[in-house]
Amino acid sequence: MKKSLIALSVVAAILTGCGGGGGGDVKIAPSTNVVDSNNTTNNNTGGSNGGGSTPTNPCASYTKSSVTRQGALDGADCVYGADFVDFDNPLTVDLTLADLPNDGAHIFRGSLFVGVNQKGDQSGFTFKSGGQGPKLTVQAGATVALENSSDFIAINRGSQIIAQGTAAKPITFTSRTDVEGTVAYNAVSQWGGMIINGFGITNKCAYTGNLAANGSGLTLTNNTCDVTVEGTEGQTEASYGGNNNADNSGILEYVVVKHTGAEIAPDNELNGITFGAVGSGTTLNHIQSYSTYDDGVEFFGGAANLSNYAALYVRDDSIDLDEGYRGTIEYALVIQDLNDGAHCVEADGIGSWNEGRAADMVPRNLHTQATLKNITCIITPTLTATGATHESGAGLMIREDHAAKMENLLVTTAFQADPSGSQNQQNYCLRHRQQSVASATLTSSVIACADLYSDSSANTTAWAATQTGNAYFAADVAGQDPTTATNNGLEILDGFYSIPANQMIVGGANPNITPTGGESFIGGVSASDDWTQGWVYGLTIQNWDEPLWVTN
Repeated sequence: MKKSLIALSVVAAILTGCGGGGGGDVKIAPSTNVVDSNNTTNNNTGGSNGGGSTPTNPCASYTKSSVTRQGALDGADCVYGADFVDFDNPLTVDLTLADLPNDGAHIFRGSLFVGVNQKGDQSGFTFKSGGQGPKLTVQAGATVALENSSDFIAINRGSQIIAQGTAAKPITFTSRTDVEGTVAYNAVSQWGGMIINGFGITNKCAYTGNLAANGSGLTLTNNTCDVTVEGTEGQTEASYGGNNNADNSGILEYVVVKHTGAEIAPDNELNGITFGAVGSGTTLNHIQSYSTYDDGVEFFGGAANLSNYAALYVRDDSIDLDEGYRGTIEYALVIQDLNDGAHCVEADGIGSWNEGRAADMVPRNLHTQATLKNITCIITPTLTATGATHESGAGLMIREDHAAKMENLLVTTAFQADPSGSQNQQNYCLRHRQQSVASATLTSSVIACADLYSDSSANTTAWAATQTGNAYFAADVAGQDPTTATNNGLEILDGFYSIPANQMIVGGANPNITPTGGESFIGGVSASDDWTQGWVYGLTIQNWDEPLWVTN
């Protein structure tokens, strides 16, 4: 992503719109007046440029109220001012961001809001489900950059984002500092992050009835569900929630989101990607959250499914689930920063949990019921006292009546010694707490940490004893290498790849675990089926700024 960015300048040009107005691409005739992102009116009359033809402006454009706006070409990049789009000037027409030539980036000098934040009685909404509002399309290979931590991307309810990259041409959402090449490999808060909101079910809203497996059975009280998404407030408020767990917010495929996160207020933070009640009609696969201040991905309710997810250098929770989320997370690789990171998975069953809410919501199936399978968690035993940003490094925290179904998980802190020099149960693999009604299950998994269980969760040990078909290994306090590089009684990884289950060594012997789903390995990724190859940033020497500590 590194390249130089020259000083901003506006280049008058013949314009061929890459963005769509009213659902189609804009084609601008040579005599059309165009307002660019710096509010400059250009009269495009064609003509020559040093004896040649006038260069074409590849920047995105749209037409609204008979005015066409287009980004300003700045070297290889396209720059868009607040008059083009911002939180108080959202897109209300379709727009396409092309893969620019010469590694150019689309640089937004404000927030990129798609669609209007609609609130109130949902029977009166102009856009009642995903796909009926404006659509942002990002072409394979495109780079989109924002300028600072107060700027973020928000896809409001009823709108969609269509970002379909490929392994050879992933789509990157990042910071201007990354485009300029001035950012450290693990820098965070260079821009806000991405928010996608839908009309799915969240237990933060009031319903009558019981939720069925197919998503039916509930009626919204007063036909209203407006939850302000985390990371927004005041003029930037964006809302989520509704009664449609099949809602469609678009497509994210082969998408890398880098250098994100910001604290708006205590416990109100922007993540890598926040999914507010996003429905199962949304397609989410091959997504990476790289170097973010808060969570990598966070799902508040809804039923969207995510597969082939990579999280590197996430400082808080790499996967965070809450408010009745009912989707599946599968084939995930989580590698924390060597010196910072909280949970691999934090999974809460009920937003604003208490036993009274649990007693009402669990019988009506409004608690979180996620499926987590084929996930590798490589976590570092950092402590808050020794520099961890949020909490001490840890594995799985399943709490607040989350009926999680977990299988084929590999969780380990065994690469490093406990920094305190003794097992203090802060760098635990498992924590199972506040499960007053619902229960979670864990099968065909390998759990290898110096601290297997949290000392603040008295029922974790008893719960783990009931989970059959797993291998638990209390790694040495001094740290044990869980790879095939040494023979120390624990061999479960080859770098970040899971080794075949029949070759694993746990406690000096093969644990005889049978993976579920016909898999041959436990965890998220194996060398024989490497879905990270070529597009995940930071894993290999071909695609990193800093050697990955796990394999270095």
